[in-house]
Amino acid sequence: MNTISDIMFWISTGLLVPVVVLLIALFFRALLLVGSFFGQYMAIRKTDKIIREQMEGLTPDKVDELAEKLPAKTTSLVVVYMRRILEERHSSAQVQRLLANFEIAADKDLATSKTLTKLGPILGLMGTLIPMGPALVGLSTGDIASMAYNMQVAFATTVIGLFAGAIGFLTQQVKQRWYLQDMTNLEFLAALLNEKHTRE
Repeated sequence: MNTISDIMFWISTGLLVPVVVLLIALFFRALLLVGSFFGQYMAIRKTDKIIREQMEGLTPDKVDELAEKLPAKTTSLVVVYMRRILEERHSSAQVQRLLANFEIAADKDLATSKTLTKLGPILGLMGTLIPMGPALVGLSTGDIASMAYNMQVAFATTVIGLFAGAIGFLTQQVKQRWYLQDMTNLEFLAALLNEKHTRE
């Protein structure tokens, strides 16, 4: 039994360095995500009002004019797909394919946030528990310096993991609302195109 316990202790201790490295990588990835999220927010602020105004009074007869009223230069995913749907408006199959592709693109953009949300706390917890073993050993032998160092590592990994998880959770919640609104607009546009095609 002691041999098995020693093996498990060596394995868990050996995982500390990879966990710490991954947590540092997640921390920097979270910072990059904040930057890209802010850029995406600024782009949405520019296009959201225009799209909302166009969607309010849009009818099957006016749908062909929508392409001219959309922002010409933008990185907004919904505007790009609106233009592509209008280009393929005569094929309902292509329109459905574009709607599915938009969902895939949106899910791909959410992947980083989802990863941070789940992996950050998991690695933070692992980084907390792994140094606790050596810390307890240091406490039992009276090595206070070793115990203090391991506790410091444990608390630091917890904070970094929770920080990355919080960034991922917040950006995921906001982005999901954005993409839900965008998907609603695209489905509305597709329905109008289908209605116009049925009339013709």
